[in-house]
Amino acid sequence: MAYMNHRHGLIRQSVLGLQTLSNFVFAMALIMSQPSWAATSSVTIGGPFTLTATDGTAVTDQTYRGKWLLVYFGYTFCPNTCPMTLNEIATALEKLGADAAKMQPLFITVDPQRDTREVLEQYTQSFDPRIVGLTGSPEQIAAVAKEYGAYWAAHKTGPGAEDYVMDHSPYLYVMDPDGKFVRAFDADTPSDHIADALRELMAQPREGGSHRVLRAR
Repeated sequence: MAYMNHRHGLIRQSVLGLQTLSNFVFAMALIMSQPSWAATSSVTIGGPFTLTATDGTAVTDQTYRGKWLLVYFGYTFCPNTCPMTLNEIATALEKLGADAAKMQPLFITVDPQRDTREVLEQYTQSFDPRIVGLTGSPEQIAAVAKEYGAYWAAHKTGPGAEDYVMDHSPYLYVMDPDGKFVRAFDADTPSDHIADALRELMAQPREGGSHRVLRAR
């Protein structure tokens, strides 16, 4: 019996690992595709969602129409990547100056169990009050992550219910004012590069009601 349980545990870990790898490869393929991909592929990044802001307001993808979105999936207990990325976002907003008013950064938690609205608000506000934290039920988080091709997986670090860390997608997704995917940044992209690329995107003439897709650099 112990052998069988151990074997089942190994199989389950393998399946989860393959699923995570599959989502990772899927996301990389979307991000690294050439600009022509947007016109020829039936696969899209982004889509409808319903989540909850830190003030309790229900928000959807339609809430932010007319704004450029900078979407990041993470969690407040993240030891390094998330705080580093949010700090770069905050610095990029400063560098954008008046153009920052055209942007809406969204921090979507992949850990709704621990990231309550209060925790999320305190966390995002510590970087920049313009960053909006969003949470929801596990089903809602799973739905929006699927729309963006994002992945996450919990890894236990101890016996307690909250003893775990989250592995998650390390990308910033840029959506245009119509809610269409434009490009993505690696989470470790410097704020100078983020600000310069966003300024270039916002200055482009719109083609057919949307902006052309740029390849991630």
